[in-house]
Amino acid sequence: MDLNSLKYATSHEWVAMNGDTATIGITDFAVKELTDLVYIELPAVGKEIKAGAVFGQVESVKAVSDLYAPVTGTVLEFNKELPDNLAWLSENPYEKGWMIRIKVTDPGNLSNLLDKAAYDAQLH
Repeated sequence: MDLNSLKYATSHEWVAMNGDTATIGITDFAVKELTDLVYIELPAVGKEIKAGAVFGQVESVKAVSDLYAPVTGTVLEFNKELPDNLAWLSENPYEKGWMIRIKVTDPGNLSNLLDKAAYDAQLH
């Protein structure tokens, strides 16, 4: 996946758009900050999520972190294999480690997200 084609939230989620479908996950930076992941909670298919609202949680041995929706929409699919394969987040958070796919209902939310250069710049 071309990381330059993604949009990023300051809360470390990424979005890959394909038509009106957004695939969402967390960035490599976020995974490294969390370390030693033990549990993930993802929303059910059909759940409405709002940009900026919590859509799930990821738990490491040191903390529980909320996952924030970068865009508004309806959950079409969640990565059913991820809870049993949390190592995928460390190995490849942008491909195997995707979390949810949603049908975007407010594409205007995308304009609030960062490109790769702006995301990387706010990390330092």
